[in-house]
Amino acid sequence: MPLFIFCQETILMTAERSTPLDGVVEKKIRSERRVLQYPHLRENDLLWEKRVWRLIDTREKMNLTFRNPKENFFQVLIEGIESGAIAAYSPENDAFEFPMAQQDVMDELVFRDTLPVYDPTTLEPTMQIIEDQLDPARVVRYRLKEVWYFDKKHGTLNVRILGIAPMIVEEDAQGNFKFERPLFWVYYPDCREWLARHEFYNEGNDHQQLSWEDLFEMRRFASYITKESNVHDERLEDRLSGLDRLLKSERINQEIFNFEGDLWSY
Repeated sequence: MPLFIFCQETILMTAERSTPLDGVVEKKIRSERRVLQYPHLRENDLLWEKRVWRLIDTREKMNLTFRNPKENFFQVLIEGIESGAIAAYSPENDAFEFPMAQQDVMDELVFRDTLPVYDPTTLEPTMQIIEDQLDPARVVRYRLKEVWYFDKKHGTLNVRILGIAPMIVEEDAQGNFKFERPLFWVYYPDCREWLARHEFYNEGNDHQQLSWEDLFEMRRFASYITKESNVHDERLEDRLSGLDRLLKSERINQEIFNFEGDLWSY
């Protein structure tokens, strides 16, 4: 009788699921988990803050998960914009002042070029507009805007990411590099719920389901600083180059982490 009941339950479970289970158990933890809200902060609680801009290069080994063909981070952002779960903002500035319409974002993903098309019979050329969709693999870098601040109420140094912008390289007709620009900005605090429902590839443990929101909150990515808040609103590349720029980026990082220790030392 127990064996018969077990077989009945197995048949019913198989009937409910239309496709075979690709794994040992059905994973529901990530889909049922909720985003942990940021703690409430008062203006008087902030003793110090500094804004920095970072660049994530997905070609680095630690960032290869951003280029996962099954769950490319750029595709996750685009799907969120298409569904209305994520709002995009104009790349004209990073203050999130000018929202972009969904169609405007989609237009940014289409490249149009005028090319001659030859008639196979008369060999006469006809100019036609050719459209090509942006390959997600072309987005290799992301710009981050974040704020480091010291909470005197709890005596801790914290960081909050404010925005993320995918970067695209512009080339000339010969395929030479011209410049790099952001496609759009997304306001990260409003994206957390969407990112928490999408899993990134966690190397080393296929069972531990971590979301893109976990990746950013746990800061499991490699990056370097390209700008800090300054009176001239300059980027590091505007006045430094090569090794000097990397050393300055590292000094800014060190100054931020030393700030908390200096408070308790002096």
